[in-house]
Amino acid sequence: MKRVLFVILAVFILIQFIRPAKNDSKNETNAISTVMEIPIEVNKMIQTSCADCHTNSTKYPWYNEIAPASWYLAQHVKEAKEHLNFSEWTTYNKDQKEHILKDLKEVLNERKMPLKSYLLIHKGAKLTENQYQILYDWVNNIKVE
Repeated sequence: MKRVLFVILAVFILIQFIRPAKNDSKNETNAISTVMEIPIEVNKMIQTSCADCHTNSTKYPWYNEIAPASWYLAQHVKEAKEHLNFSEWTTYNKDQKEHILKDLKEVLNERKMPLKSYLLIHKGAKLTENQYQILYDWVNNIKVE
């Protein structure tokens, strides 16, 4: 039994050296805010409820320093940014933007974001019904060029 516990502890310590890249670029030259004015209230909601996963600048919780949680978070952020990355908005073509906006309206209508798992740790990210409506109206009024 001691041997098994020692092996588990050794593996746990060794995996701490396998570090995923962090999502912490400060380069915002392609951000959505460079091509449109975002209302202050909407920007605040995006920063509070969306930015950790859907921009190039994640504010990591303490447990991101511990594997395998760090691996899970890195994969989650990577997948989220594949759907929408506010920091890379200007790199999307017109069809991509239209598709993203269509999906975003659906997600907001169905209250699928922020994810429940995210809200467990980030209580302040929970959106009210009014906030969902404000975000939906903003997304609905974005003109794609």
